[in-house]
Amino acid sequence: MLFKTLIKQKKDLITVREDITLEQALVVLEKSGYRCVPILDKTGQIFRGNIYKMHIYRHKSRGGDMTLPVTYLLKNATKFITLNSAFFNVFFSIKDLPYITVLDEHNFFYGILTHSSLLNMLSQSWNVEFGSYVLTVVSSGERGDLVDMAKIITKYTSIASCITLDVEATELVRRSLFTLPADVNEQKLEKIVANLERKNFKVTEIENLKA
Repeated sequence: MLFKTLIKQKKDLITVREDITLEQALVVLEKSGYRCVPILDKTGQIFRGNIYKMHIYRHKSRGGDMTLPVTYLLKNATKFITLNSAFFNVFFSIKDLPYITVLDEHNFFYGILTHSSLLNMLSQSWNVEFGSYVLTVVSSGERGDLVDMAKIITKYTSIASCITLDVEATELVRRSLFTLPADVNEQKLEKIVANLERKNFKVTEIENLKA
């Protein structure tokens, strides 16, 4: 489920109605400075799609009729998620979009989730601002590896955050990124790394967040 605090709600957004012209939509886009905005129906509740500034300009440069309705160049009509969408589905949905539209429980337009808010959330989960080092630890991906790595690290310190990569079934190794808290010094770091490698967990990279 999405955190509502990540979503920019409809009341704070610039949108256009489906019955305005391309010329009118271009004026809205130019004034707002945005490259695209949502198109809503006449009631302001149903999401119809997005209108992009670049598509209007391309249409205009080719002598296209600017009195056509904005829906003529409508895009991303099926690109949306709901407030109850599984969080990981968001990453697939937002992939190449500046934002993904969010619908409420009644399938009415609720707001948008932007790339920037998603990245900010991820950076917070990484705990970069309050960490000392990030260890990239390679394992075979066997059952219990993550627990064993965590046990070794927590002998010396707590773990600020952990992210596991390479989770495809075809991958022969797993990379786990552990962010260590700010109070970990170089001596403690060396002990952690030595103990991990003694247990056949290869530390391939150490990023100093204080540098």
